[in-house]
Amino acid sequence: MLASPRCGAKTRSGTACRAPAVHGKRRCRMHGGAEGSGAPRRNRNARKHGLYTGGAIKERREIGVLLAEARRMLERMK
Repeated sequence: MLASPRCGAKTRSGTACRAPAVHGKRRCRMHGGAEGSGAPRRNRNARKHGLYTGGAIKERREIGVLLAEARRMLERMK
């Protein structure tokens, strides 16, 4: 058990997972080495939801610029 290869995943704290990897795989049973783990092929639920697409990011930046201009204009009116 001590000589077996270790899982290559990182934990939430940023350290390496110290669990032994599943036989023939690079990850432990908790990080995707178990049979049947992970998303099925052509998983439609794994697609981007749109929050981080290029268009959405660009739109948020434009809104931020507009809001900043509005704040500056309101400050000048005071």
